[in-house]
Amino acid sequence: MKKGKVWKKAAAFGLASVMAAGVLSGCGAKKEVSASTANDKEEGETNKTEEAKAETGGNEFTDYSKGFPEKVTIKIPVYDRGFEGWDPVNNYYTRWIQKEFGDKYNVTVQYVAINRQKEIADYMQMIAAGNAPDIIYHYDMPQAVNYNAEGAMQELNLEEMKYYAPDYFKKTEKTIDTYGKLDEKNTFFFAERNPIYYNWVTLIRQDWLDQVGKEKPTTREELVEAAKAWKTAGLGKLGAQIVNKSYTYEYPFIGSSPDKKDLNKYLDLNVAPLTWSVTKDYLKAMNQDFNDGILDPEFYLNADDAAWKADFVAGNVGTYSFYISANTDVINSLKANDPKAEVSVISPSAQAPKGSHPYYYKYPPYGMVMGINSKTDEKQRAAVWMFLNWMSQPKNLFFLQNGAEGINYTLDTDGIAVPVKDFKGESKLSNNNNKDYWCLVTEMTDYGNDEKNLKANTRLLAPAGYEDLVTQSYDYAKEVEQYGLISPIFTKSIESTGEYAADLTAMWQEFYVDMITCKPEELDAKYEKYSKEYLDNGYQEILDEKQKLVDSGDFIAQ
Repeated sequence: MKKGKVWKKAAAFGLASVMAAGVLSGCGAKKEVSASTANDKEEGETNKTEEAKAETGGNEFTDYSKGFPEKVTIKIPVYDRGFEGWDPVNNYYTRWIQKEFGDKYNVTVQYVAINRQKEIADYMQMIAAGNAPDIIYHYDMPQAVNYNAEGAMQELNLEEMKYYAPDYFKKTEKTIDTYGKLDEKNTFFFAERNPIYYNWVTLIRQDWLDQVGKEKPTTREELVEAAKAWKTAGLGKLGAQIVNKSYTYEYPFIGSSPDKKDLNKYLDLNVAPLTWSVTKDYLKAMNQDFNDGILDPEFYLNADDAAWKADFVAGNVGTYSFYISANTDVINSLKANDPKAEVSVISPSAQAPKGSHPYYYKYPPYGMVMGINSKTDEKQRAAVWMFLNWMSQPKNLFFLQNGAEGINYTLDTDGIAVPVKDFKGESKLSNNNNKDYWCLVTEMTDYGNDEKNLKANTRLLAPAGYEDLVTQSYDYAKEVEQYGLISPIFTKSIESTGEYAADLTAMWQEFYVDMITCKPEELDAKYEKYSKEYLDNGYQEILDEKQKLVDSGDFIAQ
């Protein structure tokens, strides 16, 4: 292991600390018992604790379809999103899972809460302490690769997975075959993905636009002009929060004909591409907004979604980006604060300057990226596969996604679940429709076609009376559909990313905030200085290692 370069500037870590403190059907195909085992049994003898063996692909697996002879405990991660009144590890649905799956197979399903805003830190701490869940997951491949680089995951036996989770494996086999290898070892398995992009919305104060006589912006320039008009009228500013993970800030500034070599080199969810010219364009635009007085001057204190939402509800800012859901309280809270407030959705193109296509991060053809904990033993691993296979059964999955028929929902003539409005009973779903439980097997509900899915998702995503927000977002998503870009997926670990990512993240936070908030005439000099320091402290090694992997063909071109 290389010795990491230590970045000596404590200011970056101090800034990060200040910002963080400032805000806040069957489980496995049943195989016949081997002949030798059968002959050893006396006629009529039954032994429920007998571990029947089955042979598959040259491997011998134990048949647990009648349950494990001794209690097996599996630890399953679940995001804790801080929903008020929701216990992510002990609720109606975790108890239902234990009753329907766990008790049937003599398995204790123990949920482990992972803070959604601090998930990497949570996982790294648990990995270091040796008590991480049996499934280690992340939505982004690069971070999953980083977890593996910490020795957190074990090599997978796909025949074993196929034996214990045949239905689950059948649905994801092609994806696993294409994306599941790392360093030539089977490492990852995946949830299914039928992606939608209209659940991510940017709300804008429509009443403010009307007040200053502006149409909804379709380019960044139009958005800026609207914000300047707000300023003149004494209204709020453009909202934002600190960029410190999942780096996609630069996509709208990529231009109209990007160099594929640059995309392979710089697109990276784990490390900000500070030295890319596209980032400089982004910084210049944000710096201008700041100095023009149209950007929230304390955007860098918004360390999470809740802080930005609070600014929007209070009327301090006129834009707010988030994953919309029917249970969101942002609109009702806004109107409680200002009864005259009205909102609409703006197109993703409103983030892109003229001459630049509205590029966006396109999801790869898989959902959650998962690995099995290196400390998970054979029986626990079998139980995990059985659990995933059980959850993937349509009846079980539908229950987790919708609750109990006649209580949580009714079915319409198309067979689509219609949620009971304002349901507050024991079987109330979490604010994101229990997705943090069923995301292990799929990323979205699916009724078989786009029309039905839109109808269903409108009900799931739109607050009552605001269904048009989802249809607006759907139309905009269709308009920019062709501009999705998938980050390059490397099939070998990028060791330097694991070594330097944490330090570079701290540096990025200080550098980019300083460059946005400095005087315009200072920006170029600061950019050159910070870029050199960034490269010298590990980023150059990351870029060089990526280039070697590209040259050797150890990546999946998109």
